[in-house]
Amino acid sequence: MSEVKVGIIGCGLIGQKRAKSLQVAQLIACADISFERARALADRFAPCSALNDWRRIIDRSDVDVVIIATPHDSLAEMTHAAILAGKHVLVEKPAGRQADELKPLLMALQTSPSLVRVGFNHRYHRALRKARKIAASEEIGKLLFIRGRYGHGGRVGYEKEWRAKPEISGGGELIDQGVHLIDLSRSFLGDFADIKGFAHTYFWDMPVDDNAFLTLSTKSRQTAFLHVSCTEWKNLFSFEIYGTLGKLHIEGLGGSYGVERLTHYKMHPQMGPPETTVWEYPMLDDSWDVEFAEFLEDIKLGRTPAAGLADAHAALSIVDHIYRESGYAHCQKPS
Repeated sequence: MSEVKVGIIGCGLIGQKRAKSLQVAQLIACADISFERARALADRFAPCSALNDWRRIIDRSDVDVVIIATPHDSLAEMTHAAILAGKHVLVEKPAGRQADELKPLLMALQTSPSLVRVGFNHRYHRALRKARKIAASEEIGKLLFIRGRYGHGGRVGYEKEWRAKPEISGGGELIDQGVHLIDLSRSFLGDFADIKGFAHTYFWDMPVDDNAFLTLSTKSRQTAFLHVSCTEWKNLFSFEIYGTLGKLHIEGLGGSYGVERLTHYKMHPQMGPPETTVWEYPMLDDSWDVEFAEFLEDIKLGRTPAAGLADAHAALSIVDHIYRESGYAHCQKPS
């Protein structure tokens, strides 16, 4: 495979992280509504063109992969255009504001050579990668249930940011951090047949939720108990996977979330206190690099990405259900 050429749409924090993770691929163009922001990123990866019209990225014949790292209201439109142009796409989660926004994209993919990966980046943290290997080896036995918590405390002015505007974000904490927990749970347990939950705004003066509580069950009654919050005050990530022979506990994501750590609690046949093994990952997060390297391998092999539009559609369908049940109808009707 010759060198893959990449265009990035959205040059904010996530777009910059993506640019750093390109491995052997080459960034040749970037676009942002702020030309200054696009130029600042382009200057770091010269020779690279800076643009303020995202369509010019998609129209370029020399762009193989389009990375889309914009607010939620433009993710689906841009991804659809890239698919129709035959580009491969890495679009940030949640890929749209509602599940219905992804239906035309899924239809377009059926007749397109494009591969689309959705940036469910948490799958690629070191502790999650290790946990997946252990779970796949059946060292903790048959999986029973998952308990996940994810939250932060916001910041001054949080209620005025774009994430607090339903016409842009599609919702609040549930669609922001919640889709990560939903996606991780699905990746371990499979599709959920029974969806229950509740979203509410407890603290922040905004028309979207700041907390959501979910109980998701598969047909075989494997269950995920999930809570996401932006009234957590002290940043938290905790993901526990329970099996018949033990438990895996992933906590921390680095930075303000604390050192990333995986603890394996291995039960003895005689029960009693489990054998405990701990792995800590204080080094720099390599999840962005690993995720994009896997996408390059997808492209080389013509392989459907592990985290694709179907996964995003499944996660957003759960989000939609909880919002309808919780009275956040305004989050379901983009203006």
